[in-house]
Amino acid sequence: MIKNAGGVLCPADEIYLDKLKRLENGGLYEIELKKTNNPKLHRKLFAFFKFCFDHYSAEETDLGCADEVKQFNHFRKRLTILAGFFDEFLNFDTGEIHKEAQSLKWDEMDDIERGECLKAVINAAIKHIFKNTKDENVINQLYAFFW
Repeated sequence: MIKNAGGVLCPADEIYLDKLKRLENGGLYEIELKKTNNPKLHRKLFAFFKFCFDHYSAEETDLGCADEVKQFNHFRKRLTILAGFFDEFLNFDTGEIHKEAQSLKWDEMDDIERGECLKAVINAAIKHIFKNTKDENVINQLYAFFW
């Protein structure tokens, strides 16, 4: 959410607009607020995730019947895992290791760590979403997000 003039909160990304429209006008809702340390970088990263998601296409996800927000959230978590930012948990019933995406906490990273994180996400996208594309136009669009 972004706070606009008059104290009005608006979705930071259009993908969440439908979810907000479902709320009843005049309804009372409890929300948890967290301030993003670097909102410009945060918006840029989510625009990058959305660019990758649009390229990958909703039909390719495991959640073909789910709404776009669920598909997008699943997609960005998978890309975060592919970039190497995950925690592993043991499923005691099956003995299998389960990976869960870490939250990318910008306020806890210094500039070097942020740069390495962004580079890892971009490289994971190139390898797994764009399939090691050699198309310079696509590569330039990918790198234009952060350089």
